Amino acid sequence: MPLPSATEPGRPGPLIRLEGLTRLFSVGDQEVRALDGVDLAIGAGEYLSLMGPSGSGKSTLLNVLGLLDRPTAGEYWLDGQATSGMSDDRLADTRQREIGFVFQFFHLVPRLTAAENVELPMLLGGVPPAERRERARQALSGVGLGRRIDHRPAQLSGGERQRVAIARSVVMRPKILLADEPTGNLDSASGAEVIRIVEALRDQGLTLVVVTHDPAIGGRAGRRLRMRDGRIVEDARG
Repeated sequence: MPLPSATEPGRPGPLIRLEGLTRLFSVGDQEVRALDGVDLAIGAGEYLSLMGPSGSGKSTLLNVLGLLDRPTAGEYWLDGQATSGMSDDRLADTRQREIGFVFQFFHLVPRLTAAENVELPMLLGGVPPAERRERARQALSGVGLGRRIDHRPAQLSGGERQRVAIARSVVMRPKILLADEPTGNLDSASGAEVIRIVEALRDQGLTLVVVTHDPAIGGRAGRRLRMRDGRIVEDARG
């Protein structure tokens, strides 16, 4: 069943709505159309996978959804608010409060402990120190690292580092979790554990979007988008 339009009277709109979204890049003397008129609506609590060959636009779309990049044309509504008119400061604030990110490369600060890495978004968000420590402890316990909070990244396995990154991504209690190849650097057992954790977070109410080349992972999502040449060419549910 298609999602209702954000303007349909008497019904709530989708959490995310894109209309005619286009992103152009200049490469030398050529213009690359990374996104080409994408229309998409995502409801709160949905679990989507984004699949397609390299260069199809998956990561570009994820960056736009995460407010890390602005489209060249088209509009992106987040929770009913048009993002095109937002200042850089408001985009940064919205990104910090509403969106969590998990990347293929963990992006942990080597000199900080697991707990200190998880505290970073709260430090930037002005959360008081005692609350930061407690929320970091809870987040790490939630991903099975309650006994590793004082370990630095070099003392953790790849799977454990990714779990620290997941804890950091949700400690600000976002509505949306965007994961770009979250198992790409992991062995199969660690990757399966990471997917189990992010799916459990989705079961708690997060909207989950996962970019993956792995059809087994992509096939787990309740909604599967396939991209090619900057366009969504398949949108399958069930």
